Amino acid sequence: MRLLFYVSKLYSIPVILPLLKEAERQNIETALYASAKVKKRLPEILPGIRTFTELKEAVTFQPDFVLCPGNFVDFRLPGIKVELFHGIGIEKPSHYRIRHFFDVYLTSGPVVTEEFKRLQKKHGYFSVFETGWPKIDHILSCDTTKIREQLKLPIGRKIVLYAPTHSSTMESAGDIVPVIETIMKKDEIWFCKPHEFMKKETLDELGKKRIRLIDSYDITPYLHLADVLISDTSSVIYEFMVLDKPVVTYRTMSRKDKGINTESIHELRDALDRSLLNPGEYTHTRHRHLSEVNPKLDGKISKGIMDILISIEQNGLQRNRRKPFNLFRKLQILYHSRFRKGYLR
Repeated sequence: MRLLFYVSKLYSIPVILPLLKEAERQNIETALYASAKVKKRLPEILPGIRTFTELKEAVTFQPDFVLCPGNFVDFRLPGIKVELFHGIGIEKPSHYRIRHFFDVYLTSGPVVTEEFKRLQKKHGYFSVFETGWPKIDHILSCDTTKIREQLKLPIGRKIVLYAPTHSSTMESAGDIVPVIETIMKKDEIWFCKPHEFMKKETLDELGKKRIRLIDSYDITPYLHLADVLISDTSSVIYEFMVLDKPVVTYRTMSRKDKGINTESIHELRDALDRSLLNPGEYTHTRHRHLSEVNPKLDGKISKGIMDILISIEQNGLQRNRRKPFNLFRKLQILYHSRFRKGYLR
């Protein structure tokens, strides 16, 4: 069995990392079809990984499966196209948008599976398997024992992580960034992981604040480091909840009891103090949400995914209908491959 990972963004690397490790353990052949931006960083992240940036090379590899932690995949690649998802963005309508590229959707938990099963019945050409999201394996196994030492952080200082989304209807940075220094306490250390698509003016303003910006492709070490997370409706909230630590949300769009939800900037400081004083207050609620969103927390999601792929290879996929021709989106792929060399749509 040959697996090709279709990776256009650096933040997708932690999603596929556990799958690469599991494939290696099972002696399954793997390769990456990556954007030029991703390939440039791969030697330091994944030394020795076989990587293609040209379609012809990837086609020659003749993968049985193309695994994609994103919304798009090149239809010209051979193999069964598998959607891994780039996050657990269950509140976002785009999480459930069928773009007619994928043959298989691997869902994170019951609430996502239920919707994709409904869509499966409607469209009839793809299969849905509830596996859990593979990045959860990475979060649970990430070795962060020396991160304080590496970042030269004093012992005993509380760490606050701010990780906003970029979605125009859900973002919080426009409200929080201008007043962030009025919320911070002098004995706290604050980190911010700006979204890749954060507005430039907001990012420039953030860079002037007394806050440490995270420029790493992987937020995972900082999830372990932080005592509390501030966010809005970002899917990173569910990643943080896996570690059973408190969340403060600002005008979150749904599941408002994920932690302490605030509707006003003036409520944020009190919410942070309350969370830091009693980090276990919402433990039961966190567990309940995860049981619906991503209940599998045993570190074996990637193994389960490999088992499903092996089963599909042996038994094939059942389809009620053919995949739609999907002309418009295919033209988008062709445009990007012709005029934006090194960029994967």
